[in-house]
Amino acid sequence: MSSTKNPIDRKYTKDHEWALREGDIVVVGITWYAQSKLKDIVFVDLPKVGKKVNKSEPVAVVESVKTASDVYSPLSGEIIEVNKELETSPELINKDPYNKGWIFKIKPSNLEKEWNELLDAKDYEKLIQ
Repeated sequence: MSSTKNPIDRKYTKDHEWALREGDIVVVGITWYAQSKLKDIVFVDLPKVGKKVNKSEPVAVVESVKTASDVYSPLSGEIIEVNKELETSPELINKDPYNKGWIFKIKPSNLEKEWNELLDAKDYEKLIQ
């Protein structure tokens, strides 16, 4: 698996989520590796906007023809936006997991500390090999 599949501009979790910092907001989705294991994604159960979550807490569910998989929050904070496009086009996660296939945006409550606990692209590569 090449590094191009895991952009270096974001951080990763051991549960295969990615997190992209945009100022004090973080965009979250699942990795190329995760969507490739799930295969054809047919439904996404999005979190509620305004929901307060803790780091590593399940906040969404991605369903494929094979299985359903929890999506965990990489950071503690408040869900401030969800990707409504996934309600009608869940396959965006398969087609473009790092851009159009984002799942939610969170306003972290402890950004600096928790951000530094996430994996960088190189460490995530090692994890999935």
